[in-house]
Amino acid sequence: MKRRIFGAGIAALALSDIGLFREAGAEEPTMLDPILVTDGLTPIEQEKSGRAYTVIYGEQLEKNQIRYVADALRQVPGFAVSRTGSHGGPTQIRVRGAEANHLLVMIDGVEVNETSNGEFDFGSLLVDDIDRIEILRGPQSAFWGSNATAGVINIITRRGERNDYQGAARTETGTDGTYFGSLGLSGGGEKYDLALSGAFRRNDGFNISDFGHEEDGDRNTTLNGRFNADLAPNLSLDSTLRYVDRKSDADPQDGRVIDGNDWTATEEFYGSIGATNLALDGALTQKARFTGSDTYRDNYASTFGGARFWDDGNRYNATYQASYRFDTPSLLAAQHQLTGGYEWERETFAPSHLDETLAREANSVVGEYRGAFLDQLYLNAALRRDFNDSFANATTYSVSGAWLVPDTATRLHASIGTGVTNPTFTEQYGYIPSTYIGNPDLKPEQSFGWDIGIEQGFFDRYLVAGITYFSQDLTDEIVVVYDSNFIGTAINRDGRSKRQGVEVSATLDLQNGFTATATYTYTDATEQTEDHGPRLEEIRRPRHTGSLALAYIFYDGRARVFADADFNGRQKDTEYITYPYDRVTLDAYTLVNAGGSFRLNDQLEIYGRIENLLDEDYEEVFDYNTPGRTAFIGLRGSF
Repeated sequence: MKRRIFGAGIAALALSDIGLFREAGAEEPTMLDPILVTDGLTPIEQEKSGRAYTVIYGEQLEKNQIRYVADALRQVPGFAVSRTGSHGGPTQIRVRGAEANHLLVMIDGVEVNETSNGEFDFGSLLVDDIDRIEILRGPQSAFWGSNATAGVINIITRRGERNDYQGAARTETGTDGTYFGSLGLSGGGEKYDLALSGAFRRNDGFNISDFGHEEDGDRNTTLNGRFNADLAPNLSLDSTLRYVDRKSDADPQDGRVIDGNDWTATEEFYGSIGATNLALDGALTQKARFTGSDTYRDNYASTFGGARFWDDGNRYNATYQASYRFDTPSLLAAQHQLTGGYEWERETFAPSHLDETLAREANSVVGEYRGAFLDQLYLNAALRRDFNDSFANATTYSVSGAWLVPDTATRLHASIGTGVTNPTFTEQYGYIPSTYIGNPDLKPEQSFGWDIGIEQGFFDRYLVAGITYFSQDLTDEIVVVYDSNFIGTAINRDGRSKRQGVEVSATLDLQNGFTATATYTYTDATEQTEDHGPRLEEIRRPRHTGSLALAYIFYDGRARVFADADFNGRQKDTEYITYPYDRVTLDAYTLVNAGGSFRLNDQLEIYGRIENLLDEDYEEVFDYNTPGRTAFIGLRGSF
């Protein structure tokens, strides 16, 4: 295994990144409205966003004993999860009927999509150190560039609380030989804060094939750190570092999934460093940051005579942006903010079948406007130009608005924009020369989308419900076609792929310990066929998905029980048994989980849960087995 060197960088987020702002010399923090860091180049209060968003807080994940981010996303409107086999197995996430590489994923502002295929494998993402997950649906490329075609997920990890230190530990065991343990330490002084955490999860798994008796398990070690410091009254430093070491068992797919001792070992490095400067009494904000990522995969394939093949992908990104805020009180009592920025990015990819490291660069300029009018109408617009050295340049835009209807609990929101997804290194240069030939002449995929929705509060906001309609088209779609010798290559397909649907959500909080959340999504996603014939339903994108989560807190707040159900409707998938490959229909399924916790004292809490309570037999990917009923028990402590 070669040595990997990567650059680290910063998530130079605004001070409001954690919803707190500490005034100079103040002993207590001032609580601000919940904000969205990811919504554009600058943060904004959630209710003022014109986009369809969801925020999942770490406290929710902890209470519901969720261990993987992918399982939390099952309850988000518009999302579909496809996990290959056991926990920790390769996991794809699709939003609003788009492809997996149309979803941009960031951890503390660092892009983590792999340069090889443009996707992020959610099988590696544990939730233990997460403060919150910000999710935006719809095209966001004007802000975040390539891969933000259908949405953005930004995982924000916990940071320390200043002038205090605290620690947390957890241990858990369960069926399928599962063990989980974690340890975290956070705190800081008057002018700095830090947070360090480590988590380890291992499971022996089960046989993901219908043949043989071999168990396929997973091992995951995740280390994370954040550091923030005030270098001067108006100058702050922010840095992050994350490391994941993972090994997952697999089985080869030779028509059917058959027993084999295949495995994939992965190492992931992500880092950031940068600075934020405030000037002109806070009216001018300047940010500079540098980020780096390195993903190394080592694969063993028994079907190739015990062959080993690996690849190493890196991404380096440098940005600068300046924002100026000003008011026009005599004109609609308006507030304005103008932002301009520059971004440089370099991506590299070194696969084992090539004797060289592939590289490409891009330079981008972006501008953003935010406006607030009469304390009720909020607008946001952005324009971006990407200059690429390996394929066509691209221009993207985004416009959104929100109206908080006066004297009501009503929020209207709408957005429109374009997205772009660049060809991946695999699509351009191939991965197995004998069966796949790259196409360096590919063009970026282009997308146009819009949505409109309403959020309404009832009974003094004890009940909050929302509905959003979305529509998005994709052109220059990149697909793989095969010749008579079964040699594949990627091409840009003619025509237009269409995705549209409706997202519904409702949250009930009776303020007596009982809460309930429900979601439903209808998605109609079709692809343009090569011969311009009837449109085919996209694979692994169910038309109907939904979820229901219930929880009740009692015994003076010391006891809590919960139950949730995730419904996944029928969906298409591809079988690889005969050529030409045919499509099959995977049955609908519902996964029910239940659990509870009891706080023994101020420091200790015992908990337990049962996953797949009804022992549902289902497939998320054709011919791959999934977990049956499993049970877990654990102890959580703080100090």
